[in-house]
Amino acid sequence: MSTATKVITSVKYAYLIGFLALLSGIFYPFIQGGTLDYTVLGVTILFVGLAGTILVYKAATSEKRRGIYIGIGFGLIAISLTYVLQFTGRSIF
Repeated sequence: MSTATKVITSVKYAYLIGFLALLSGIFYPFIQGGTLDYTVLGVTILFVGLAGTILVYKAATSEKRRGIYIGIGFGLIAISLTYVLQFTGRSIF
């Protein structure tokens, strides 16, 4: 991996981290005077879902280990969905 590719990858993931933090409401606790607990949990849930979707995409573009990527990817998406449902008080179990 060349230096330029590493820099682009780092910028790409920094952008995703910033976007997910903003999406989960990183400024809400600062404005309302609350704690960051729910925001950190929200960012974690979004990262688990993002990792799952990246693996599903990788399965679609890869010839090797396609079944493993699909299985783990959909598993992470299901875990993320379960976390969201538990976080909002709507358990499916």
